[in-house]
Amino acid sequence: MLDILLHFAAILLLFLLLPLIVGQTEHKVMAHMQSRLGPMYAGGFHGWAQLIADGVKFAQKEDIIPAGADRRVFMIAPGVALVPYLVVLIVIPLDDGFVGVDLDVGLFFALAVMGVGVLGSIMAGWASANKFSVLGGMRSAAQLMSYELPLVLAASSVAMAAGTLSIPGIVEAWQWWWLPWQAIGAVVFFVAGLAELRRPPFDMPIAESEIIMGPMTEYTGMRFALFMLAEYVGIVVLSLLTTVLFLGGWQGPLLPGWLWTLVKVGALSFVVIWLRVSYPRLREDQLQRLAWVGLVPLALVQLALTGVVKVLSL
Repeated sequence: MLDILLHFAAILLLFLLLPLIVGQTEHKVMAHMQSRLGPMYAGGFHGWAQLIADGVKFAQKEDIIPAGADRRVFMIAPGVALVPYLVVLIVIPLDDGFVGVDLDVGLFFALAVMGVGVLGSIMAGWASANKFSVLGGMRSAAQLMSYELPLVLAASSVAMAAGTLSIPGIVEAWQWWWLPWQAIGAVVFFVAGLAELRRPPFDMPIAESEIIMGPMTEYTGMRFALFMLAEYVGIVVLSLLTTVLFLGGWQGPLLPGWLWTLVKVGALSFVVIWLRVSYPRLREDQLQRLAWVGLVPLALVQLALTGVVKVLSL
């Protein structure tokens, strides 16, 4: 019993630290890519404690609820946005045998629970009694419906190749020669995941130059901080899922398995940050066209290719 508790404690500690590391890395990487210093004093060397200082600042801010808001829905929306991503981490393995729960349908569980996280944004937009928030919530709903299909189709392709819906089982079945013929599915999955997270260039639901902060416009203090934390946890979850489904998870030479997983997750998180800095925000029509004209056909092509490879390998 003690071993199980220590196991879960180690997983929880690791997955609580990773989003904070990604958040701090984003601040510093964006600063260097855009040739600006940014905050450099918190904590001393290179402003390493700036994210902690931001957390303290949010904790000190007043928690304001608009007079016309649906108070109950307004208050629970940040939790609905954050908790599903934390639940998903239970079924994602960090190493061989290092997983919270190995479900037989772990992949479908992860994808289903990830979709719930977007509901927090929709709830926040509807409950805020603000036209900009409502518009942001509507955009979140449209984006979820558009990009959930290619996300699921791409994940189904690798599950078909592995012959199992267990995420550790997929990693164990994964082979290096999968990289070229599952590449289309990997790109579709990663891009669709970014869109579901509403990360730039898919941040139309927020679009601060148009609708202020979208669903988060009326939020302050720790409730706003929870939305920000949900975004960083979402980046970690997306990077972990892409790693275990398409990049072999813990498999790799020389290094320990858990370290290979973290290296791959770190590389994918850097790509997420790089895309934010490098590409402008898509228009709403461009965003929908990319999903239905671009990603969905590509995901279907990947499914067909996987079927052909499976038949030929029998």
